[in-house]
Amino acid sequence: MTALRITPLFAFGSRRALRMIERNLLVYKHGWMVLLSGFFEPLFYLLSIGFGLGRLVGDVAGPGGQPIPYALFVAPALLAASSMNGAITESTFNFFFKLNYDKTFASILTTPMSPADISLGELAWALIRGALYSIGFLAVMVVFGLARSPLILLTLPGALLIGFAFAAVGMAATSFMRSWQDFDLIQLVILPMFLFSGTFFPLDSLPPAAQIVVQVTPLYHGVDLLRTLAVGFIGPSTIVHVAYLAIMGLAGLAIVSRRLDRLLLK
Repeated sequence: MTALRITPLFAFGSRRALRMIERNLLVYKHGWMVLLSGFFEPLFYLLSIGFGLGRLVGDVAGPGGQPIPYALFVAPALLAASSMNGAITESTFNFFFKLNYDKTFASILTTPMSPADISLGELAWALIRGALYSIGFLAVMVVFGLARSPLILLTLPGALLIGFAFAAVGMAATSFMRSWQDFDLIQLVILPMFLFSGTFFPLDSLPPAAQIVVQVTPLYHGVDLLRTLAVGFIGPSTIVHVAYLAIMGLAGLAIVSRRLDRLLLK
């Protein structure tokens, strides 16, 4: 029976999963400012650090060793971090509240929907929310003259891939949490990744041992993926980044589907 319930996980056209998106749209109907708030944080970072500090830094080495303005170095990284933060917020704090306090998912299971439909629908909603941030931030990059290559358009699906990976793993991790104090562990992981994944300075400025650690973190792969696309440089590493994030997302989605089976159908 478990295998049958997990099967819809990969049926990305599931109509029942779309009902979860519809529900979230209705919930945020009168709270749309909450959705917009996630757009401003990376914008403020870009203005203060990318352009403000960038006047002192000048050009830095970008993908392929080509010199690029510091603002162009930082902007794609902030887009990746924004995708991560948006996905983590939706798939951890909000997901935990619906699962353990509001009992939203338990109520939904009284309908024909399955745990796999819930997982897929919640993940799709996190991606929609991340897409809104990404589109807005890309528009800002274009306005400020940071669109140097037509490949910058590919940073949008790249940002969605980052959101997919982090949202799926975030939901999987949240399914094991028992109290709000557990979220301190998530921040303990997210903050160092944000600071040291090549977001604000090149990776080679770190000690060799630290570089190895950073290169296995998911945000580093997201940052480097979007940065290479933004400057129009595609190499073998691009395929590695895409594969890493896709496998991470699919693994997290499979885990959370099984976990919801156990938690909601026990």
